Amino acid sequence: MKKVLVLYYSQSGQLKRVLDRLTEPIRESGDIEVTYYQIQLEQDFSFPWEKEAFFNAFPESFKQIPQTVLSPPDEILNTRYDLIILGYQVWYLSPSIPINSFLKSAYAQTIFRDTPVVTVSGSRNMWVMAQEKVKGLLKEVKGSLVGNIALVDRHINLVSVITIVDWMFSGKQRKVWGFLPKAGISEEEIQNSDRFGVIIKDYLSKDKYLDMQRDLVSLGAVEVRHFLVSMDKKANRIFKVWSTLIYNSRNRKTLLKIFNYYLFIAIWLVSPIVHIIHLLLYPFNYRRIKKDEKYFQGID
Repeated sequence: MKKVLVLYYSQSGQLKRVLDRLTEPIRESGDIEVTYYQIQLEQDFSFPWEKEAFFNAFPESFKQIPQTVLSPPDEILNTRYDLIILGYQVWYLSPSIPINSFLKSAYAQTIFRDTPVVTVSGSRNMWVMAQEKVKGLLKEVKGSLVGNIALVDRHINLVSVITIVDWMFSGKQRKVWGFLPKAGISEEEIQNSDRFGVIIKDYLSKDKYLDMQRDLVSLGAVEVRHFLVSMDKKANRIFKVWSTLIYNSRNRKTLLKIFNYYLFIAIWLVSPIVHIIHLLLYPFNYRRIKKDEKYFQGID
């Protein structure tokens, strides 16, 4: 019997719902045993977020500074899995602190070594650079990335800013102001994610994953929006400066408040202007954009 480990961290529970639906075809198979484990920190993060706690998590999130994780059960540590499905959230353009902390722990070196891995991320819309960081972490623990599924909030960028912020701080996934769409991955997309599980199950049965990512992409597992890729790269460079400045400062609270104002200006004033410029330059950058699209759809 083949063994699959679903390793994840989810605050709101939405990512867990995605994983449940995605793995349904695998769990219904009579010859595959599926084990779930939610990563736990010694000091966890509450949900809904308090505003101060949310911004206070920025430097450590972006700089990928690990915290102490609790040990998985011995049964998991002592089992050799045929496949690991890693479900993660994106915090500040990086894998969340719980995911990052686990992947940097000795437990990950035991569990992931020489094991195929499928990553499943849930984010607002910018995930490509977080996935690059996860790739690096998996290489360090000798995991073998064989597939990637990136599910996002597909609504207009500035609309999703409003709705996601409301969800994070209220804990309620609702129609803001009575008419804006609910934040997060759509219910339809969650329900249809079992189509990915069918593909994963078929390749798992063969123990060969050579063309699996191609098949996942053909069903919409990854959508690469060229403007968001560009913004993700630029924001990473800017966040690197901010996170270093704040992390090393004695005036952390003051700088975090300034960073809060900076984000507001960047999102609501700078981003729309950059978007217009990006569209104007699109014909001149077409080849590079298509090259990036092909790369980020893959797993290399």
